[in-house]
Parts: sequence; structure tokens; C-alpha cells
Amino acid sequence: MKNIDPRTLKLNVTDMWTTTWFLLTAGDRQNFNAMTIGWGSMGVMWNKPFIQVVVRPGRYTFEYMEKYPTFTVCAFPKQYRKALTLLGTTSGRDSDKIEESGLTTIESKKVDAPSYKEAELILECKKMYRQDMNPEHFLDSDIMKNYPNQDFHRIYFGEIVGISADERFIG
Repeated sequence: MKNIDPRTLKLNVTDMWTTTWFLLTAGDRQNFNAMTIGWGSMGVMWNKPFIQVVVRPGRYTFEYMEKYPTFTVCAFPKQYRKALTLLGTTSGRDSDKIEESGLTTIESKKVDAPSYKEAELILECKKMYRQDMNPEHFLDSDIMKNYPNQDFHRIYFGEIVGISADERFIG
């Protein structure tokens, strides 16, 4: 893993969200929770590199996103798909799902939220904006199909303050 500048990050963003998935982790080294995410975006906002993630209020990770100023977003090789499935379908309220997943937390370089030894891409982020989704602003009526329980996501923009990546992500 190498530390890289956001301008040199080589990433097929659509593929990463739809087929690779990411693991969002919020909290600090002693107290954190993680969840697999498949929706979001990356780019530049307010002249800063950012990642945008969404979390439903009913998710345990939501409490950590609200309480802590930093988070990490990590991608893993395909061999960790089973671990990511577990982390996306099991609540951290009920068990130590990180231990169950077999992943190893490590200290991040620039933020308090932990990262993972097995990750091939680590984005360290500092929250810079949040907003609740408002269904009145949906311009495509098909979007409502994602919310049968009316549990609309909260949107978080995180400034990417550090990136560690395998060689294949360096352009």
C-alpha cells in the first residue's frame, strides 16, 4: 500500500460502487461500527476531493456517523466478498461483526476511524457536510421504490484527507 495524491487515483467509480462495494467505518479506534455500502459518489466539491456516502437512520453505523467527525471507506479484493456481505447484513448492535468477518482493523494515518489490513484501497475522510434526503425533491418517481418504509438516507460528504492504495489504483 502506498500513500497517494487524490489526483493520481485511478478508479472505475461505477464498477467500484456496483460490483466491488465499499466498507464504511465510523468512530474511533476503540469505539466504531462498519457497514457495507453500494451507493455513493466521488469527485471534487468546494475545491476538495470528496466521497459522498448515504446511511439510513435505522442503521447502527448512523449513530457513529453522527457522533464522530471522521470515517473511512475501504475496498477489498474479491476474496473478502463473504466478509462484506456479513458486514452489510448483520448489525453491530448485536455482536462483534468485525471479529466474525475475519477482517483486521488497523490505525488510520490521518483520521481516528480505523482502516483494515486486508483493504486494497483506503480513503480516510473528514465530514464536511450532511443533509437528509427529501422525497419531495426526487425527480424520478422510481426512486421511491427504494424506500418502502420511508426511511430516507442521510447524505454525508467527506473530504478525502488521505488515500492508501495498491499499485493498481495509482494512475
